[in-house]
Amino acid sequence: MSQKNETTVLVLALLITAGLIAGGFWWFTQNGIKLNNSRLASNGDTDTPSPAGQPSPVSQFAAVQNVPTGLFNYGGSTSWAPIRLNVDSAIQAARPEFRLRYVTPTSSVAGSSTGIRMLIDGTLDFAQSSRSLQASEVNQAQSRGFQLTQIPVAIDGLAVAVNPRLDISGLTTEQLRNIYTGKITNWQQVGGPNLAIKPYSRPITDGGTVELFIQEILNNQQFAPNVGFVATTTQALRQISNNPGGIYYASAPEVVPQCTVKPLPLGRSSSELIAPYQEPFVPLSQCPNQRNQLNSQAFQSGQYPLTRNLFVVVKQNGQIEQQAGVAYANFLLSNRGQELISQSGFVRIR
Repeated sequence: MSQKNETTVLVLALLITAGLIAGGFWWFTQNGIKLNNSRLASNGDTDTPSPAGQPSPVSQFAAVQNVPTGLFNYGGSTSWAPIRLNVDSAIQAARPEFRLRYVTPTSSVAGSSTGIRMLIDGTLDFAQSSRSLQASEVNQAQSRGFQLTQIPVAIDGLAVAVNPRLDISGLTTEQLRNIYTGKITNWQQVGGPNLAIKPYSRPITDGGTVELFIQEILNNQQFAPNVGFVATTTQALRQISNNPGGIYYASAPEVVPQCTVKPLPLGRSSSELIAPYQEPFVPLSQCPNQRNQLNSQAFQSGQYPLTRNLFVVVKQNGQIEQQAGVAYANFLLSNRGQELISQSGFVRIR
């Protein structure tokens, strides 16, 4: 072979080798990028673990799509307070473009009803509710030219608290109704000591928890005259801890872990009393080092007689408010959102 031919072959070999190297580098780079992007576009099941071995909240919340940019007002149910504290702060850290501002009502107390009314009036972009929408609220929204929709994101229940020294095994829902309507006035009538019963409640206008209790337990009957009304659950629990005959009801996460009151098992009959806490009961003397935990299984199955859903209420007007409400619900329904809801004391809906 001549020197000229050898030179030509050598140049062609070098060009082919360079092409193969460049092609391989291009293929590897493109597939690597696609792999990383597929993780970000997943629903959170294959999120990259954090250094501590837990799913990264940023990557999971990052999977939520159609998230608007801006500052969005929200509010409503007081039962949502643990979620606002724990879950919403994590959402803000992961998605800083989606800013949340809790709005405290100025002319009425906070609660589900107040939040829904503020949503209809345009003060809130979406609302948090511990009860289902009422027909009157749906009709009012329609008269303003839009629809309301409710998206369930968590399971909650009502727990009944009594003084820790009260010796009683539990109550049926009928007995609970008779206590709050005045037919039962002494603990001796339900198997307890000879001690006058002092029932407490938040005011009727305070929102979803009281409304649910009136509907599900009282069958829409009125409270008895001996019911004492307190402004907050904190005040009520203080009253119960100081009054041996006291009784109060509230969202289960607000009652079950407490160190100063005892949550009661409830049942549809005396033979099926179900505790709102995981058994065995942790003695209050061990609190706060150990706290009672929610009986999540009984809440999810409906075996516990006083359960409910927590809802994000969204204004369906085709505007950014609707987009914000749906995005917020999707954050809560993501794997990370459900995990944080569970850590906040509520029960996962997924």
